[in-house]
Amino acid sequence: MRKVKIGIIGCGNISSIYMQNLTRTFANTEVYACADLNPEKMEAAASEYGIPNQWTAEQIISSDEIEIVVNLTTPKDHFELCRQALEAGKHVYVEKPLSLSSEQGRELVRLAKEKGVLLGGAPDTFLGAGLQTCRKLIDDGFIGEPVAATAFMVNHGHESWHPNPSFYYKKGGGPMYDMGPYYLTALVSLLGPAQTVAGMTKKSFEQRTITSEPRFGEVIDVEVPTHIAGTVRFHGGAVATLITSFDVWSSTLPCIEIYGTQGTLIVPDPNTFGGPIRLRTAHGDTFSEIPLLHQYEENSRGIGIADMADCILHGGTPRAGGELTSHVLEIMDAFHSSADSGQYVTLQTSCEQPRSLPTGLVKGQVR
Repeated sequence: MRKVKIGIIGCGNISSIYMQNLTRTFANTEVYACADLNPEKMEAAASEYGIPNQWTAEQIISSDEIEIVVNLTTPKDHFELCRQALEAGKHVYVEKPLSLSSEQGRELVRLAKEKGVLLGGAPDTFLGAGLQTCRKLIDDGFIGEPVAATAFMVNHGHESWHPNPSFYYKKGGGPMYDMGPYYLTALVSLLGPAQTVAGMTKKSFEQRTITSEPRFGEVIDVEVPTHIAGTVRFHGGAVATLITSFDVWSSTLPCIEIYGTQGTLIVPDPNTFGGPIRLRTAHGDTFSEIPLLHQYEENSRGIGIADMADCILHGGTPRAGGELTSHVLEIMDAFHSSADSGQYVTLQTSCEQPRSLPTGLVKGQVR
C-alpha cells in the first residue's frame, strides 16, 4: 500500500499521540516532516518518531511531497494556517475546533471544495470502538427510536495541570470550544445533524490562578464564558441537553446517555476510544455492559487522518470531514449567540451523518 505523506505543524502536548499512531499504527500514512516554533520540541519529536524532515510551516505547506497538512497549533492559528494550506492545494486535517468562528469554518469548507481537496478535523474519537459500538446498537434498533439525550462535561479547568493554560480562557477557549467538540461530534455521529440550539452562559470567575509548572502562581484573566448550558434539537427529532463547564469542582453526572422508545444507552466518555457501554431495554430490569464490537479501543488519535488518506488513495469522503467539523463549530457558536440574544438559533450548516466503520477491521485499517 502506498503511504500518504503528511506534514505536521505544531509539536505541542497533543502531537505525540498523533505522531505515534501515524508512524506506527496506520498502514497508509507516513509523517514526512514536522514544524514548530520551538526548535527543541521539533527536534525531539523528529528524533523519537523517525520523522526525516524538520521544516518551517511555510516549507510544509509549499512542499510538493506533502499531501496532507495536519494543523496541531493553538486555536487562534487554525484558520489562517488551514487557509494557506488549502490555497496551496493541500488536503488539511486540523485539531479542534476547526476555527474561531462558524463563518471562518464555512469559509474553509468552501475553499476546500473550490480547490478540490479534502478538509477534516478532530475529534476522531467517535471512530473508536466505544462510540462505533454505540452507533451499531442504535442503528440495529436496540433502543428503538432515539427521543432524547444528555451530555455533561464538567470540571474546574486546566490551570492545575496544563503547562500553558492561558489560551483556554481566551477567545476560542472555554469549555464549549475545548471539550464541546468531543460531545457534540459524538451526538451528531449517533443522532445525525442538528437543527436548532438554545443556550445560556456565564463566567463564574474573572481570574484564575495557575497551579501547574512552569507558571505556578501566575494569575490569568478569564475572557470567555466558563459555564455553558442548553439544548439541541436534531433533524431526526431527538432533543439533547448539554452542559460544559470549567466551574465545577466535582460531579457524578454521566458523560452521555441516549434515550430511545425501547431503551437507554449509556455512552462512554467521548474523549476516549473505548468503553464501557451499558444498555437497558424497555423490558429489562438492569443495565448490562455491552462488549466492544469494533477495533480501536486504545488511544487512536489520527484515525481520522488515516481515513482521509484512504479517501485520497481510493476515493470517498472522510468520516471526520470538513462539513461535520464546520457543523459542530456552528453548534458551539450557537450556544453563545443564543445566550447573547435570548433567542433560539436555527443552524445554517448541516452534514451527512458520518458513515460507521465496519466490524472485523484489522488494526491499522480504516476500510
